[in-house]
Amino acid sequence: MSVAANQSQISQPQAGAAKQAPQSDALRAQIFQRLHPHAYLDRFLAEGVRPDGREPGEWRDVFVNVGSISTADGSALVRMGGTTIVCGVKAEIAEPELDSPDLGFIVPNIDLPAICSPKFKPGPPSEEAQVLSERLNEALISSNILPLSTLVISSGQAVWCLYIDATCINYDGNAFDAALLAMVAALGNTTLPQATFDPTTSGTMCSRAVRVPLSLNTSRMVVGLSFGCVGGSTPSLLADPTSFEEPLLTSTISVVVDGEGGVVSVERNALGDSDCGERELFPTPGTGTLDSCLPAAKDRSAILHKLLQ
Repeated sequence: MSVAANQSQISQPQAGAAKQAPQSDALRAQIFQRLHPHAYLDRFLAEGVRPDGREPGEWRDVFVNVGSISTADGSALVRMGGTTIVCGVKAEIAEPELDSPDLGFIVPNIDLPAICSPKFKPGPPSEEAQVLSERLNEALISSNILPLSTLVISSGQAVWCLYIDATCINYDGNAFDAALLAMVAALGNTTLPQATFDPTTSGTMCSRAVRVPLSLNTSRMVVGLSFGCVGGSTPSLLADPTSFEEPLLTSTISVVVDGEGGVVSVERNALGDSDCGERELFPTPGTGTLDSCLPAAKDRSAILHKLLQ
């Protein structure tokens, strides 16, 4: 009995040590990731993968749900990998501008609250949120997905003003693509009460029973496809960058594609002094990084447009 007891006592520490080994390896990997993020990412890319298991040109899974906010005139929830954004559309009646009496308004805005990520702090909208709101507004206006003339109730008297408010619930990178997809999906879900302008009272009456969907230009429904360039010993072009990868990028490229596969806009932002070299990710001999992104963006846009239908 004493011999068996001694063997049991000896085997238990050995088993405990075996369990602690994987934990210590994981802890060392986390410490290395925090202290040397560039080297950490570079080691993965040297093997042709990324820290989340994707290949450099692989996109994250996307989930779209519309009508998730019952108090809004239209709404949508989009989850792109770990990034989750909810968008609501609220309509108000306003007077048109004097120089454009036959045009309504759309006011897109994105909020990046502190609760969605430690990188954002409480207080007024961050600079990143303001820049994102401007980019989203440019994408929606330039695409003409919703002709502003369709928001007129009475010329020069009353028009609809649509507040398109997106809020990030959880941030894991690439907020532009996720927010634009959420806004377009929310507009497709939006209905407005039938409104008539009474010139005698200078007031607008809205029906409680009849609601009319927006007159969207379905062929111009846009989606965003973003890429990030990483320098270092293994230059790479990464599709749909995560929050860990974003601070390590030397530049970003965002392509906006409409429902017919046409490129609405392309935006390239240099984030560092070096540029991204090319790999076999988008094999297009004789062309630059930008030209390599376009076919990949068009292929991916077809999948996202199916989610919007």
